Formats: sequence, C-alpha cells, structure tokens
Amino acid sequence: MFDIVYNSNSIDVALANCKTRYLWVLDQHNDYSDFDLAWEPPPWEAHQIHVWPSQHQANGGTMLIPKQGATEKNYNHNCVTRINGAHRLHIKHTASSNDEGDINTRYISNYMDTMRRALRKTDWEYCWVTADICTYTDFDFTWHPSEWQQDMLHVFASNEQKFGDTFYVHVPSFLEKTENLGVLEWFETLHFVEDIRVKRYLYDIVQYTSDSLVDAVWNHNFEQPEALFYRGNKMVMPPTISLWQERTKTVVPLRKGGECTLVPRETKNYLKTQIYDYPWIDKSFPLLEQTQQMDIVYISYDEPEAEKNYEKIKTKFPRTKRVHGVQGMENALREGARVSDTPWYYAVFAKTLIADEFKFDYAPNYMMRPKHYIFNCRNRVNGLEYGHMGIILYNCNMVLNAPPYEELGLDYTVSFPVEVVPELSCYGNFDTSAYHTWRTSFREAGKLAFFENENPGMENRYRLDIWQTKAEGEFAEWALNGAHDGVEFFEESNGDLAYMKQSFDWNWLRQRFIEKYGDLV
Repeated sequence: MFDIVYNSNSIDVALANCKTRYLWVLDQHNDYSDFDLAWEPPPWEAHQIHVWPSQHQANGGTMLIPKQGATEKNYNHNCVTRINGAHRLHIKHTASSNDEGDINTRYISNYMDTMRRALRKTDWEYCWVTADICTYTDFDFTWHPSEWQQDMLHVFASNEQKFGDTFYVHVPSFLEKTENLGVLEWFETLHFVEDIRVKRYLYDIVQYTSDSLVDAVWNHNFEQPEALFYRGNKMVMPPTISLWQERTKTVVPLRKGGECTLVPRETKNYLKTQIYDYPWIDKSFPLLEQTQQMDIVYISYDEPEAEKNYEKIKTKFPRTKRVHGVQGMENALREGARVSDTPWYYAVFAKTLIADEFKFDYAPNYMMRPKHYIFNCRNRVNGLEYGHMGIILYNCNMVLNAPPYEELGLDYTVSFPVEVVPELSCYGNFDTSAYHTWRTSFREAGKLAFFENENPGMENRYRLDIWQTKAEGEFAEWALNGAHDGVEFFEESNGDLAYMKQSFDWNWLRQRFIEKYGDLV
C-alpha cells in the first residue's frame, strides 16, 4: 500500500514526506469503494504520473505519482465516479424562499459583494454559488473544472443569459482577485461553461388595466428581482436579464409604447413620475406591435365637406366612429371618449384631409403618465405645419374626468399633459367658405396672440405673423381678415381668459362674423 493524501494543493510537500515509492492523491468527492489502491504501474510506465478521469474531466482528482516526481502524465485509465459536490453558498433574492445551501445569504445589490461578504467567513477551497431564482432539480453538482481551470470563476448561464446566477468558485483566488475589483465582469479569469444551462424561474407576471405602467409598478409588491407587466390579454415572454450588478438589471420594453415591459425591483427606488426615471433601460429588444389599434373618432359640426371627408376616412379605416353636431369642442371630445372602446382615440376633425402616409398606428407610451399626443397638420392656406388642426390622440380617462372647461386654459388640449409628435397627419382644408375660413383664422390667431402675451417666444410670434400676412386660395382674404380680427379680439380682452373663451362658442362666433361682415356663407 502506498501513502495517501486527499485534495493536496502542495504535492511537492506531500512527496517530500512520502515514505513509499508512490503517492496516491485522492479526492474526497469521489467514490473509491471499488477502486484498487494496491494497483501499481508496469515498469515501462513507472516514471509517469497516472491520472484517472471523472465523468466530467480528464483529471478527476485521482493520481498516482512516483516518489521521485515526474512530468509526463498518463490519462489512460478507467473513470472514477465523482459522487459529491463542493460546499454550497445559496443566495436568496426573496427572503421567504427555502434555505438550500450550507450557507444561505441575502442578495444585496450585486453578486460580487454578496459572494465576498459570505465567503470571507468560510475556510472552503471550492464551492458552488446558487440562487433561489433558479431551479436545480436536474443540475449535476458533481461537476468540476479541468485541471487547467482550477482557479477560474466558472459561470453557468441562466436560460439564454450568459451572465447567469450559478457559479463554481475557487474561494481563495476569488477573494484575492476581487479585493479591489469594481464589477464582477472584470474578473480576470471568467469561464463561461457553454454546455450547461440552468433554468431560471419565470418572473412575477402582473396584468394591469390602468393607462400607465407607472401606477402598476408602484402598486406591485416585488417578491422576485423582476416582474413582467402586461396590459390586455397578451403577454410576451421576456428575455433573461443579468443580475450581476444594478446597471445590468434593465427595464426591457417588449411591446411598442412599453405596453408589455419587464421591470426590475430596483426601479421603484428611482420612480417619480415615469419609468424613464430609472437610468437603465434596454431598448435593443425588437418591439412587438401594440395589442390593439386605438379607435378613430371623426368629429364634425357644420363643415361643408364633412360628409365627403368622413366617407374617405371610413373607407380607408373602417374602425372609424363619428361624433356629429355636438356644441362646444370640449363636449364633442367628451362624446368621442364615450364612444371609444380603446383607452385612447384619434380625434379627426372634419376640416382636414388625412395624409396618405399617416397610418393611425402610433403607440401611446405606457411608461409615462397618461397624456394626449398632438400630430402635425400642414395648413394649405398659409403653409404653416404644426399641431393646429392636426389629429390628436386623446386619452379617454383624461377627457372624461376633465374639470369644467371654465377651469381649463384657453387651449383645451394643452391644458393637459401633451406630447407633440413631429409627424404629418393631415392637411388643413378649412377654406371652404368665407365664414368657415374666417372662423378658423380668428380662433387660432386670437389664441396665438394670447399665448404670445402670456409667454413670449419666437415660434408663436412667427406663426402669428404668417397668419396675418400670408394666405392663398379662393378665400385667402377671409383667412387674413379672420387673423386680424382674432388679434383685435385678444386686444379687447385685455388678457382676460374668460373673455377669450367666448371664441369657442360656435353661435357666438357666427354672431361676431355677421355683425362685422353680414350674413355671408
């Protein structure tokens, strides 16, 4: 029988103390119940180091070494089965999850610091690091690295995520190499084990019905590191994100507008008014279409071409609904919200022609507080292109729950949170009669003059100048008359908002026109 040592890191010392012709080096994790420790190599192989494989590696931790030492290795031996794994450090992302390790510790911020905090208190040479967000039912903890990779940090992917949650660690070298390391990704000898993956449990799945993901995130009690939020009845299977450090725990939108989004627990630490308050958002994932197209509501009153324009849009977009003859813009918009079956609706006004390239497929942004979205309109009379007369994507709840118009600003739409989408939606086709041309110019110029007085700016000033000086077409004169009259009306008001709001009453406008120009069509 030859001398035996187990898991020796200092074979030279063991050989120096060896009293026999050979030294057995054995591994305490292997099964030697049927192993012949009396085996001796034939004379022509007596100078070699004999190495027995395990089921995982060519060097399974079993060697027979000549007393005088050797460099040539002989791997031509039968497998010695490895039956036990290393110690296990189990990291818990959820405090109430089961303890499954020799040591169980709470996850704090990132894997590197969590591992260092726990492993500093051990005398382990090797260990497994596992996480409660993964399932290890079929995982083989007898795996071990090759003899050339002993001091590497071995990483096992979680699902498709390369930077997984399972590690095989040489504890002394890990503690040494991470002493002054910024992030775990910088570890100098990372080894990603490509042929073994660990299944991560599915995230919390949260179905929400509000018009903002913000409220859903605020109200969710995160038991797991992430949660998948989706609206409607169609979720999207999310990617597996890395939990190695905070900046890799990204918000991942999966549908346009963030309607379905993967959200890390840490997001709540940053959240104020929008998901974008969180600094790490991954926009690289290909976005699927929104689950439903928003309704289109055609709003008309007495416009001469209302019927013709309605038939055009109804033919091209059959989902179009109609609100007709409702007095007062705020009342018409409220009725539009009532007939809509979607959380937002496109308001299309009868004095416009839809741009061919406009598809009514914009996705409202659920990652922000609800808002209205204003699209551009190109004015065919004076060439201006901005939000006036443009299609507006109105949030139904905001419209239905709006305060009385008397409490709002002069412009109904911008009295709420809005976003201007620089996309051409339609053409202003308002110059269909003397009165209708005058009415549109009067209202817009008066409004621009009011805003210029309240908050002077080059953009308003430029637009107001164009309205008063440039006009083309059959009713160009009435466009200019209306603009000048609108500015005159503002000057009469002395900036009084209630006085200015008279211009939103169709009957008042008609009477104002008649008093100055007579009963023209």
